[in-house]
Amino acid sequence: MKIRQSDATTFTVHSASCDMSSSTATTCTVPVSALRAAPYSLEWGTNVHATVAAINAYGTSTVSAAGNGAIITTTPGAPTSLTEVVASRTKSTLGLSWTAPVFIGGAAIIDYRVNVAEQGQSYSVAATGVTSTSYTVTGLTAGKTYELKVEARNSYGYSASSSVLTLLCAFVPDSPTTITTANVNDKVSVSWNAPVTNGSPITAYKILI
Repeated sequence: MKIRQSDATTFTVHSASCDMSSSTATTCTVPVSALRAAPYSLEWGTNVHATVAAINAYGTSTVSAAGNGAIITTTPGAPTSLTEVVASRTKSTLGLSWTAPVFIGGAAIIDYRVNVAEQGQSYSVAATGVTSTSYTVTGLTAGKTYELKVEARNSYGYSASSSVLTLLCAFVPDSPTTITTANVNDKVSVSWNAPVTNGSPITAYKILI
């Protein structure tokens, strides 16, 4: 069996894996690492073809037609630039966006997987099959901090994870309630109840009179 080199016209025997001169087997396997190295020097995404000739006591047959080809692929690079989409933030959601990997591993990116964990806890899958480069994670708890990361997938498999984005699920608090003013010993006293929903712990108040 001979394998076509990167010039798309020359076929060469890979003797380490496919020297079939003393074998009647009808299959052989060449490591992709060998195809990436000389003399083939194939790029990721290259369509690899092979030809085969049969040998018997009387001689060698004509060479077969090239096979249908196999594309050599690997996992893509990780997504980059994971950032928050601030407009998607609510008391139970956080929005993310990211940049597609530059290295796609020889096959087009199919989709993305989004993973989420409460800070310090184990990750779970928030979504698979995401075909855009943004996603809004739902079902979160206000006031808790979350870690989020994204993986890209091509026909070979999933990439390594993006860098981790750590976000506090928080939003602007509701207004204080039950505002009460009173004149006490020539002073005006103002009191109120804390907001029913605060988005994250209240750190201060502003009083306007």
